[in-house]
Amino acid sequence: EVQLQASGGGLMQTGGSLRLSCAASGFTDDDYAIGWFRQAPGKEREGVSCISLSDGLTYYADSVKGRFTISVDNAKNTVYLQMTSLKPEDTAVYYCAADLLQYYAYWDDYVRWDYWGQGTLVTVSS
Repeated sequence: EVQLQASGGGLMQTGGSLRLSCAASGFTDDDYAIGWFRQAPGKEREGVSCISLSDGLTYYADSVKGRFTISVDNAKNTVYLQMTSLKPEDTAVYYCAADLLQYYAYWDDYVRWDYWGQGTLVTVSS
């Protein structure tokens, strides 16, 4: 059974940095993708970033390109989301997810992802 544990959220000031972690277990092969999503109050869940565990390709939402970096530590079975130059609009509950994605063109569509961790709250003050 795939299990995901997200951590690392907190309160930051605008311009600050934060690193989220997603500890993963239960994968039966390397074809999974790990994604980070976020949901702000009153808004729909949106894709932030995604990484393919098989080839390391990464994907980012336009709103975070150049500021966020997704990476994986295979030895620790952990995916990280390094967030820099944080803005108040980055405030949200962040979730990590896993799935055997077939079409990465739609990676940011949260309904396509089967496995979810609990959220971790990121608050960016102005």
